[in-house]
Amino acid sequence: MTCVEPLGAAARESNVSQARDRPQTPVLPFGASSIDEAAKAIGSGQCVAAPSETVYGLFADATNAAAVAGIYAAKGRPSFNPLIVHVTDLAAAERIAQFDDTARDLARRFWPGPLTIVLPLRPEAGIATLVTAGLDTIALRVPAHRACQALLRRTGKPLAGPSANRSNSISPTRAAHVAASLDGRIALIIDDGPTAVGLESTIVHKGRVLRPGPLSELELFPTANDDPRTADIVDPARVVAPGQLASHYAPRKPLRIAAAHADHNEWMIGFGPMRCDDNLSVTGDLIEAAANLFEALHRADASSTLRIAIAPIPTRGIGLAINDRLRRAATKPSNLRYEDN
Repeated sequence: MTCVEPLGAAARESNVSQARDRPQTPVLPFGASSIDEAAKAIGSGQCVAAPSETVYGLFADATNAAAVAGIYAAKGRPSFNPLIVHVTDLAAAERIAQFDDTARDLARRFWPGPLTIVLPLRPEAGIATLVTAGLDTIALRVPAHRACQALLRRTGKPLAGPSANRSNSISPTRAAHVAASLDGRIALIIDDGPTAVGLESTIVHKGRVLRPGPLSELELFPTANDDPRTADIVDPARVVAPGQLASHYAPRKPLRIAAAHADHNEWMIGFGPMRCDDNLSVTGDLIEAAANLFEALHRADASSTLRIAIAPIPTRGIGLAINDRLRRAATKPSNLRYEDN
């Protein structure tokens, strides 16, 4: 057995001091007092994390440029990628953006909920330029989650709120995921349990789906003709909405998608009845799979294996959004591997 010589008193004191000095982000259970604390932090220009029905978001005052810069700094986010702004209701959204009949109809049918609409920004809205990355459009959402709504009401501000994780890493569906990614980089985290949907919102712009999500194209546009309405992934120079960067939601380990089985030293994420280390849905339920996706990727990334493999996911309904996230997770050249047959 190998023994390690005990640290001397001075070394022990130095280590204790360093641990004491290391910043830690408090995690508070959802409630009136934690919302008050979060609102105070936002009012002083800081960033806080809180759950929405989709994933945990990193929120700051969308009218405060320095606060918004704090989001980019905490996430290490590219400055050309715009942020989603959360508001309490449609009336608040209409004070910020110009709605046409199609957008207003979508808002009335799906807000509050996991739908983000990209709209022309009103010049008088007072939104920080950093939020829109200098574009003349803004991405707006009315969340359904009680923590988001409480925070919006308590601050009285539109809140910029991307997912609460380092940029290009796996989106968080639990407070612990946020802490693992952003501890010491933000003011506080509100914990209200796992998110219900577990997948980022669907984004639409001018009647087209820019990012697939929990709401399908058929739900959004039930009377559409056979013309495809889902936009292709654009290059960064033409990003018009959050989540359009090709490399997004990525684990640290190489990811092989559409895999029938695990290769050596791979953590296998299954779908349906099969041999695997983890399973998105044993019964093949796509809604359950979407809710479990990011948590499964977090577990795979934390495992002792060197690589990750994930089973084929059907490309129907919300399965389109799951496959979209998986393709983005595997877009880094070092990550991308497809099943050979």
